[in-house]
Amino acid sequence: MPQMDGVEATTKIREQRGENRPRIIALTANALEGDKEKYLGVGMDDYLSKPIKIEELARALARSRPMGGEAAMEL
Repeated sequence: MPQMDGVEATTKIREQRGENRPRIIALTANALEGDKEKYLGVGMDDYLSKPIKIEELARALARSRPMGGEAAMEL
C-alpha cells in the first residue's frame, strides 16, 4: 500500500472500529520465523504467507466470524 503498510492499517482499523470491524487476514511474502506472531500480535485475525494456496485461503475464510451490523453494511 502506498500510504501505509498492513500493520499500520490494522492498527487504525482496530482503533476506529473496535470489535465492530471486518476480519483482517495478513497475506504477505514475509514468512520468516516470528512473522506470523508479529502480525497476529498487532491484531490481525489470521495469517497466510505467499504464494497463497486456495485451500489455505478457504480455511482462513471459514475460520472468520461473520461480520455484524454496520461493518457488513459499510463494506
